[in-house]
Amino acid sequence: MRRGLVSLCAVLAVVTAGATGCAPTGGAGAGGSSGPGTAPAGTAPAGGARLQPLTWRQELRVTDALQRLTGQCMNRRGFAYPEERALSLEESRPVPFVQDDVEWARTHGYGGLIALKGERARKAHPVGAYRRSLPPPRRAAFDVALDGGGDARLLRAPLPAGGEIRKRLGGCTEEAERALYGDPAEWFRTSKVAMGVGSLYRDRLMRDPQLTAALKAWSRCMERAGHPYRNPQAARDAARAATTRPGAGRVDEAFAAERRTAVADAACARRTSLRAVVTAREAFHRDRLRDRFGGDLDTHRSLGQRAYDRAVRVVPERD
Repeated sequence: MRRGLVSLCAVLAVVTAGATGCAPTGGAGAGGSSGPGTAPAGTAPAGGARLQPLTWRQELRVTDALQRLTGQCMNRRGFAYPEERALSLEESRPVPFVQDDVEWARTHGYGGLIALKGERARKAHPVGAYRRSLPPPRRAAFDVALDGGGDARLLRAPLPAGGEIRKRLGGCTEEAERALYGDPAEWFRTSKVAMGVGSLYRDRLMRDPQLTAALKAWSRCMERAGHPYRNPQAARDAARAATTRPGAGRVDEAFAAERRTAVADAACARRTSLRAVVTAREAFHRDRLRDRFGGDLDTHRSLGQRAYDRAVRVVPERD
């Protein structure tokens, strides 16, 4: 039963994927067009150009395709599996460390109201409601169909900073991942490398003289605008906390303050070219680790591109 609940948590996370997270500036970009053509796993495309990570729009479409394929598989096994797309494409846009889109900030702030909407949708997700409606024997069968039950294989992925993470994979979850990625185990392993490699250079990045100078310039700009924060993360955390904290009164007033801070943040980021500096310095420090992790990162990007190329034939982009 516990395995079924773990898989269901992954399903529910689809509702809020990306919209309220803090995506790395040097990762996926804001565009929605597909990247270069798929290259064999672990290789660069023809001409020597390196594959780029998927954009957030592409990643969202892959997530939606996984949900669609999982649902089709569950339907064949006699279970309902209603899809949920509570957030629009615009609402699903992640808020990176440096957010310099003034118009988006003017409308959405740091995504505080989007976070509240996503949390409500997560709690009311129709898959969870359907599962709870099943009698115990059918509920157990639902869990086995979803993630393979006791026959599910155990995947292991070493983390760049040490240790490993494990995941049970089977049933319709595995079928959907295999349809998109081809090799779910390799995708799981390399995705943990891609997610974890930043921990090896984060401290050096935050001490980088070029970055610290840009952050000081941004902070001075924010202080002149009446928002004294040392970096964009501190500004975002403070502003969104007032909007999203449990039991918060006067949400409209809190969100208005959040939008004012976010607009000043984005404007100061533009004036100081903070996003360009962060992107360049992060790439510099990440590339110094390519001798250790370059192959896995290339494989991860290749598998992700393959998944996106397949996803566009499964689901349309969100409205």
